[in-house]
Amino acid sequence: MAMSMKSVLVLTLGLAMATTSSAVVYKVGDTSGWTILGNVNYTDWAVKKTVHIGDTIEFKYPKGIHNVLEVKKADYDSCTNSSPIATHTSGDDKIAIRSAGHRFFICGVPGHCAAGQKVNIRVLKQRSSDAPSAAPAASPPSAAAASPGDSEPASTPSSAESTDSSSSETTAPAPNANGAAGSGAGFPAVAAVAFALVASMAMLQ
Repeated sequence: MAMSMKSVLVLTLGLAMATTSSAVVYKVGDTSGWTILGNVNYTDWAVKKTVHIGDTIEFKYPKGIHNVLEVKKADYDSCTNSSPIATHTSGDDKIAIRSAGHRFFICGVPGHCAAGQKVNIRVLKQRSSDAPSAAPAASPPSAAAASPGDSEPASTPSSAESTDSSSSETTAPAPNANGAAGSGAGFPAVAAVAFALVASMAMLQ
């Protein structure tokens, strides 16, 4: 019974690993965090990051010293903090990215945005690894599929020729409708589950 429960646990862990998304958490400013100290160039930081839908942006700063306001582009350009889209003040703000486009953030403390504490983050739609694979191209019809009328000889061959012709013109079997790619389509997920299964069993022993 215990072994059965272990098997269920291992299988569950494997499936979870196989279906886990590749989302990334980006800490704004990296080790510097969200600050006006150290002349952090947040524009340069943002240019070097590739943020996608599903990722998370994290702002870390001393609570009460800074804040994070999401604003419109015009307010971002002018460092206007009077009409933010959203306000974050926890000191460890994690913002999930759910749409593509540009996201504009500033510190709302007077003078901080003007000092460079602002960031424009470009969000891309989808990772190439998450994009669905293209459907396989349809195979051209084989010569064997030609209509019988096109292959009939103009005159009746001799008996010897007829025997040779019947043995050499055997029609090839039709290709499998599922295609060769279909049998291996689920291999990556199966491999991930198998890997998780082996690793988990080793841990449970």
